[in-house]
Amino acid sequence: MKRSLGAKSVVYPAPVFVIGTYDREGRANAATVAWGGICCSQPPCINISLRKATYTYANIMEHRAFTVNIPSERYVKEVDYLGIYSGKNIDKFSETGLTPKRGTMVDAPYIEEFPFVLECSLAQTIELGLHTLFIGEIRDIKADESFITEENIIDVEKVRPIIYAPEIRMYFGIGRFLGRSFSMGKKQP
Repeated sequence: MKRSLGAKSVVYPAPVFVIGTYDREGRANAATVAWGGICCSQPPCINISLRKATYTYANIMEHRAFTVNIPSERYVKEVDYLGIYSGKNIDKFSETGLTPKRGTMVDAPYIEEFPFVLECSLAQTIELGLHTLFIGEIRDIKADESFITEENIIDVEKVRPIIYAPEIRMYFGIGRFLGRSFSMGKKQP
């Protein structure tokens, strides 16, 4: 039997994204967000949700671009820092030792140390209440060579992405391989 827990903003797991933006003066900023995911395959799009009060919100509106950086487990402390403090008053890159790199497809920085990044141009915003949904059209994906397979696919087991449990405010690593999609569920002859 299932018990009702009421309406909540909870899904397991939630991806951990670090959003790269430039502010009005061209300073690089990075902020951790957990509300987001792929939302369209053609054109390729991703979404994130932010409150209007955030520094990143203003930066995206100013430059109409952002990057979605996928961190590895080894950077969990830096990722948490990027989600706690506002870049309005501090240089998060100096504080964390992470390296901002200028995107080549959009006017937003990405983080050199993270395994892969999506460069996105702002396609649409939707007001949802406390949050605004930003839909970014993916203009390019960049990945470190060491994380790319011979089939030109990003190896999730090497990336070791961070996932988030929002209700208990905890970070986790990914679990073990279970099987191939669009294969395991097929009826056997």
